[in-house]
Parts: sequence; structure tokens; C-alpha cells
Amino acid sequence: MSGREIDRCGVGAGVTLGLLAAWAVHDAEEVVLVPRWTRDRVPELRRQFPQVPDRIWRRLESIDAREFATAVAGMAFVVAAAAADGHRTGGRSAFYQGALNGFGLHGLVHMAQAAAVRGYTPGSVTSPLVVIPFTLWARRRLRRAGVLRPARPRDAVQSLALAATATVGAHLMARRVVRRCRTPSRT
Repeated sequence: MSGREIDRCGVGAGVTLGLLAAWAVHDAEEVVLVPRWTRDRVPELRRQFPQVPDRIWRRLESIDAREFATAVAGMAFVVAAAAADGHRTGGRSAFYQGALNGFGLHGLVHMAQAAAVRGYTPGSVTSPLVVIPFTLWARRRLRRAGVLRPARPRDAVQSLALAATATVGAHLMARRVVRRCRTPSRT
């Protein structure tokens, strides 16, 4: 596809498939740091935030590296599907734009988490350096191409709900997969 066709049809691969690349950089930070960070920091955070239900702290303490990496791999399929749909549609896809918006809002959540704990949280380095700048850049490119859907508060809620649902689904899948791999099969 020539530059003129991209302009007529939407946006280029950097905007659409770039979502997967930006997500991979961001989630690499999380894969490397989440398991150890939660082990080291949860006891202190429990004391700092006693209003958080105990079951949430227990779940955070039980995250192991294999399960977390498996959940991230599951999420990779969702992000790849959104990026591919965005590329296929020249950036017009509601799924792609919702995932892009959810990604950017997810970055803001990481920054809020870091502010709440007054320190580093996994994802808080790449959020201001990769997640938010990529999201803003991609949205500008979509707007310039005339394919950006209007952003309403309802859309922000839907984007966060998409991200949360995909995250929960990926973690549930990972827990089952890792559990199944640890359980010896009976033959």
C-alpha cells in the first residue's frame, strides 16, 4: 500500500501494529518485576492500606512468575487481535480504538498506583515513557486521518472495562494452565 493509499484508507502500521509493540515493551517491565515486587512489597502495603480486603492481598502474594507470564501471553493474543483489526481497517476498528484507549488509561492507572504507594510499582516506568506517549501519538494520527471515534466518558468506561475483562480472563486462563501443568496426569 502506498503512502497515498494509507492516507485515503486510514493510518499506517506504526499506529495500529505499534499498539502491540508498545504493549510488549510495557508488559516486559511487568513480567520481569511483578512477582518479586509483590513478594517484597505486599506486607508493607497491607499495613499501609488496611481497608483493602485480605483476599486481594492473598491473591497478590500468591502470584508466581510462570502464572503471571502465562497471563501476559494470553493478553498478548487480545492486544494482537486488536492491533491486527486496527491495521485491517486503517485504524477505524472500534475494537482497536477501544484497546488503544484502554491501554492509555491503563498507563494512567499505573501512575496513580505509584502515587498511592509513593514509590515504584511495576509498569510505572514505561507508562509515562511508552504507554501514554504512544496512545496520545496514535490518537493524534487517527484524528488527522479522520478516523478517530469521538471520545465520550462512556467510551472511557468501556475501554477500561475491556482492559479489565481481558486482564481477568487472561489471569483465570493462566491459573488453569499453570495448575494443569503442575498436576500430574493420570493414565
